[in-house]
Amino acid sequence: MKPRTTARLYWTLTILFCLIMIADGVAGLLMEKNGQEGMRQLGYPMYVMTITGAAKILGALALLQNKYRTLKEWAFAGFVIDFAGAAASVLFAGLGMFGTIPALVMLLIVFGIYFLWKQYLAQPAADASEPTAAYAAPVV
Repeated sequence: MKPRTTARLYWTLTILFCLIMIADGVAGLLMEKNGQEGMRQLGYPMYVMTITGAAKILGALALLQNKYRTLKEWAFAGFVIDFAGAAASVLFAGLGMFGTIPALVMLLIVFGIYFLWKQYLAQPAADASEPTAAYAAPVV
């Protein structure tokens, strides 16, 4: 894949994923009714919605920044734990294998974005030491 294609695909998927996570996080913080029903079915207390909602918003913001790589790695790990835990919770609550599909799909998306991010980082940076013809420095 060309570097430009990798970069575009990475950022497009990352932005879409982060928008979804921010929306889900806000719904958790606002204790949205459907979320409360899901928590009841899984047997979790309602305050877990506040914790996971805040974590999703912070994780999405961490994925959107490029300065702190370790923070980004931890955000990826947090989303993997969140979606793997969601799938396991649905199974252990006896809601069936079909109920795990959304969490497993999101887990695959996180792995895909992570893989693209690693490819994006491995791309050679443009060499800033060589001036382009339009901005060539005069030779003295």
